[in-house]
Amino acid sequence: MPIHAITPTEALAEDGRFDAIIDARSPSEFALDHIPNAQNWPSLDDDQRVLIGTLYKQVNTFEAKKQGAALVARNIAAHIDAHLADVPRTWQPLVYCWRGGNRSGALATVLSAIGFHVHLITGGYKAFRAMVMAQTPERVTALRYRVIAGATGVGKTHVLHALSTAGEQVLDLEALACHRSSVLGLIPGTPQPSQKHFETLIWDQLRHFDPNRPVYIESESKRVGNLTVPESLITAMRASPLVLMDMAVEERVKLLMADYSFFVTDPEFFGQRLDTLIALLGHAVVDTWKAEATAGRSADVVAELLSRHYDPKYHESMARNFALFSSARTVNVNSASPADLQAAAADVQLAFEN
Repeated sequence: MPIHAITPTEALAEDGRFDAIIDARSPSEFALDHIPNAQNWPSLDDDQRVLIGTLYKQVNTFEAKKQGAALVARNIAAHIDAHLADVPRTWQPLVYCWRGGNRSGALATVLSAIGFHVHLITGGYKAFRAMVMAQTPERVTALRYRVIAGATGVGKTHVLHALSTAGEQVLDLEALACHRSSVLGLIPGTPQPSQKHFETLIWDQLRHFDPNRPVYIESESKRVGNLTVPESLITAMRASPLVLMDMAVEERVKLLMADYSFFVTDPEFFGQRLDTLIALLGHAVVDTWKAEATAGRSADVVAELLSRHYDPKYHESMARNFALFSSARTVNVNSASPADLQAAAADVQLAFEN
């Protein structure tokens, strides 16, 4: 059966068109970034790729191709055994590698010879990456945003989740970045994606949104942990209408203590995160906070973090960066309880619509 060449745009125009998206690159290339929902069937693993590259440079092309072909053949055989035992003949895969060349071509050839209807992305991942970078600004500007603002701990993320559950379109950048955005926002045991994959995840969400309906988004800064939000999205967000959430400080502390469990369960990790504030607040303040956390007074530390670090310049920063901040409606959240946060989500919707 012939192999069908297809561009990334054509390949991803319809969700569910293919039964599997197969990335034939090495595991490290796949981990850095890949097409959403792709599976990794490496034609060469990382060590093998280094070995063959060394043969190309230090021996000759013929020897490198000969040994490379043997390794690729064994790996493809292993993938067939592992993945295709119960696959029907009607199964249709989409295959790609770095530039749509040798690695994906070998896999596509074998799958096609078996009798499967195979599509191969022309230009491979490199072409896909170029498409993501070109399409993201276009997709950003095609949408309308409703920005949820408010100081740290007022429950913005909880309201986003409630809106999503209610069927609204939500772009949760912190979830995509695996980070809660603030200095203390690193999630223990959860690494952030690469910058490239973060951009891919944003593009993937944008392409599924209905431009006739608003998209709710939290008022993020340009960086979420170690990752940078695309400039086109930051620009659109800062020009959009917003609602300002507010909550009593005592309730904000309760919510933060619940959301950041390591404040209590892992004071050593909490202390490591506090160390990142030494340049701003000095050793004396941070060392005092670390001692208080170790002594079981994490709630007191969180309250001081709000009053001395997070809150002082929040409104100034928002007024400087968000064009419509001065006209933002305020939604008061009664408490950190799930019921009040759920009610706040409904209030946020009404505030935007009135």
